[in-house]
Amino acid sequence: MKLAEPFPEFVKNLPEIELPVPGARGWMMQSEGQQVVFARFDETVDVPEHSHSEQWEFALDGRVDLKMDGQVLTHTAGENFYIPAGKPHGATVHAGYRAMMVFNEPDRYKPKV
Repeated sequence: MKLAEPFPEFVKNLPEIELPVPGARGWMMQSEGQQVVFARFDETVDVPEHSHSEQWEFALDGRVDLKMDGQVLTHTAGENFYIPAGKPHGATVHAGYRAMMVFNEPDRYKPKV
């Protein structure tokens, strides 16, 4: 699945978030207990090992190499993966990756100021 544009305008009109990695942009949809993030990566970045609440991620375009439990699992467009709460993980996110991420916490990311 190849996206014609990274995201439709109505997604880019959502609140933009602060992402702590270079070359990445994201927008969020907020509920009382969860957060949905639409992210795009224009540069390849190594995300160091970390943990947080549950995460369910859908790869929309490109490639991410998820590092968890001593393994590296590659996910590409059309695939999804789940990370349990508190599970240490990291990743290499390749330039061109686009994803929709669902976090089981309301404040995983903050709006850009």
